[in-house]
Amino acid sequence: MQKILVVDDDAHLRTVVKTYAETDGFECLVAEDGNAALDLTERIEFDLIVLDVMMPGRDGFEIL
Repeated sequence: MQKILVVDDDAHLRTVVKTYAETDGFECLVAEDGNAALDLTERIEFDLIVLDVMMPGRDGFEIL
């Protein structure tokens, strides 16, 4: 199963994207900020990362 990581500080948007991805058969994990995303990417290999570029703290550009 292909894995997607959704990184966004907006909880509603994370939930919507996760719900649609899982409905289409993807395994989907979420992270609420850049630090959580980096932690997950160190432990898990993802096929796709949906990354918000305008987050407080470490933004998406820094994470990329």
